[in-house]
Amino acid sequence: MSARSDTVAPPIAVKIVISGGFGVGKTTFVGAISEIEPLVTEAELTEASIGVDDTSAVSGKTTTTVALDFGRITLDDALLLYLFGTPGQDRFSFLWDDLVDGALGAIVLVDTRRVEDSFPSIDYFEENGIPFIVGINRFDGGMRFDMAEVRDALGIDGAVPIIECDARHRESVKEVLVALTEEVLSRRLR
Repeated sequence: MSARSDTVAPPIAVKIVISGGFGVGKTTFVGAISEIEPLVTEAELTEASIGVDDTSAVSGKTTTTVALDFGRITLDDALLLYLFGTPGQDRFSFLWDDLVDGALGAIVLVDTRRVEDSFPSIDYFEENGIPFIVGINRFDGGMRFDMAEVRDALGIDGAVPIIECDARHRESVKEVLVALTEEVLSRRLR
């Protein structure tokens, strides 16, 4: 007679990266959906950042991510989703390879007032063959653009999904995560 094992397999962890330029809403995005208190590495902007960090479009911004943001979502007993937010400034880009290692895919958040700030993220994911989608983060008072105009301004392939979102709202963030999951699955089935 053999003993039956009642052990349950540990959950599978899936890594998603949230990227984009300085002040685009990455920390807010992770915080809106994480079931745990997000780990954030925010530091106060100091005089040393004057002339380095452009706060003109985000005048109320007083902090910046200096390493990463981290959040978690339990989808069920067998699947955990880990969210890693990248820092938005070029001077922290040396962290990216480690943050992105093993990621299933990425979300590039874009502020249409500063689309050029998203170019380094888009270039990174394209050059490294990492599936990504673009999330156009809606800011209060910001202009709305046709998605074809945004796609053209970003210079991205027509196959890259673009979705509007509000990084402050859980349901909106959930829609972006679902869109990324669908993109990753469709790429794997091609």
